[in-house]
Amino acid sequence: MESAGEILVLPFYGQGHLFPSMELCTHLASRNYNTTLIIPSYLASSVPHSLRTHPSVVVVDIPADPSDLQPPPPKIAATSSDDGSGRGRGRGRGGMNRFETQHQQLGNGIETYLKTRSKEPGYEVPKCVVVDVMMSWSKELFREFGVQIATFFTSGACAEAMDYACWKAGVAEMKPGDTRVLPGLPEDMALAYSDLDKKPRMGAGGGGGGGRGRGRGLHGPPDGDRMRHGPPDGDRMRHGPPDGDRMRHGPPGPGQRPMWLNEIEGTTAMLINTCDELEHDFIEYIGTQTGKPVWGVGPLLPEEYWKSAGSVIRDGKIRSSGRKSNYTEEEVIQWLDGKSGKSVIYISFGSEVGPSGEEYEQLTTALQESDWSFIWVIQSNSGKPGRLLGIQNDQEGGYYPDGLKEKVGDRGLIIQGWAPQLLILSHPSTGGFLSHCGWNSTVEAIGCGVPFLAWPMRGDQYHNAKLIVSHLKVGCKLSNGGSSKAVKKEDIADGINTLMSDEEIHKQAAMIRGGFKSGFPASSVSALDAFVDFIKKNTS
Repeated sequence: MESAGEILVLPFYGQGHLFPSMELCTHLASRNYNTTLIIPSYLASSVPHSLRTHPSVVVVDIPADPSDLQPPPPKIAATSSDDGSGRGRGRGRGGMNRFETQHQQLGNGIETYLKTRSKEPGYEVPKCVVVDVMMSWSKELFREFGVQIATFFTSGACAEAMDYACWKAGVAEMKPGDTRVLPGLPEDMALAYSDLDKKPRMGAGGGGGGGRGRGRGLHGPPDGDRMRHGPPDGDRMRHGPPDGDRMRHGPPGPGQRPMWLNEIEGTTAMLINTCDELEHDFIEYIGTQTGKPVWGVGPLLPEEYWKSAGSVIRDGKIRSSGRKSNYTEEEVIQWLDGKSGKSVIYISFGSEVGPSGEEYEQLTTALQESDWSFIWVIQSNSGKPGRLLGIQNDQEGGYYPDGLKEKVGDRGLIIQGWAPQLLILSHPSTGGFLSHCGWNSTVEAIGCGVPFLAWPMRGDQYHNAKLIVSHLKVGCKLSNGGSSKAVKKEDIADGINTLMSDEEIHKQAAMIRGGFKSGFPASSVSALDAFVDFIKKNTS
């Protein structure tokens, strides 16, 4: 069958953006489109052989060295983004940070690639480019080559809808004791004044260079470095600006216009890594408010994930981690096999943020005194600035609960480094997930029927936590989790006991999981079909 044309896909840096983008490529390819995934070369090792050999997918590796802080080319250096549109691409040596440099390197490489392609015999302009919302600086470049643009959100719809609704409702004017229903959104997502009390996040993943570490929760950037949608499980740079200005000053708080509105300007449609089954009201709200076609096309998880619904998933068969760990998959599954059903609490935070050092100590004590079995994943850079641009930064000297293993014995498994998260979430012994509520982790756990103890740290995690607890009702929130008050061991212990013992939450989690027993959501299949039909009509 003759191809319907070509669709380009441009993810943001980091595996948390790359993985859903790769899945999107395969879905578009199955609809008779040639798809081209454009990535910086240092992410090449994260692309599996199966995608590189796919007959309808081409992976273009743009040479890029994140440590190469070269001055920007004159054309890019002269571009300004003072209008807030996200089109500028840098300001020269001294004013640049690594993200600006990557934008410049990648922009130059894409321009060269498109120019070379345009001179080939029989060249046809790609039908569309799907651009990660955090790569909005590239819109001008693709427009120069006559390519229509669709925006891709690797997060869920709730966070974007809540940002917009908070702006329209003027929640910054709320006073202690106030509760405000957000017009157009479900009443169970009404915002309480206490929802605005968020802890600044420093050190434990923010505050490292570039003027970051100035977080103010929902009143401003949760940790200042704008890691809103990112790797590997949803802690991501939230629409990172090419010139770094917004990375230095953070996103607007409630009551201010959301930045993503700037970043969808000039685009024809929006794709969101979610589905109607989870976020119908929020997808519909975004479409109504923006006047653009909006489709939930996810969750964009590997095909093997959907095929394994109801059985234990083996991470090693889906994606190679390339990371160090003190336990193998086999050792983890053997440990889980020795536990009774729903008796294990899984604890894992993002690679970029985590609790404060004092809160880590409180968590350690709570686990020591608890009767529940647990798996605790601790990143080697815990308590230190996180990974940037998807580059490994396995620093030594992060927090470690010395003596905990000896005190709890076989009741606890402490994993340092990479953990087989899908295996753990899908195992019948796992009964709860103490999570920061990054989007990728959120949808992985929901699909496995595992309820949450929500401990959000920044950005969209606060809205994701509210979605989980108030709307989907598949979890409870840790007392003081993410607020300006420090979390104590009693908060953690009470939260774990509540989560693991609440039969209604477990029933609700199992019911929602049942909606995915047939695999990839039917609504997302229809949404992808509608998107390609839209592309055909717009380019015919």
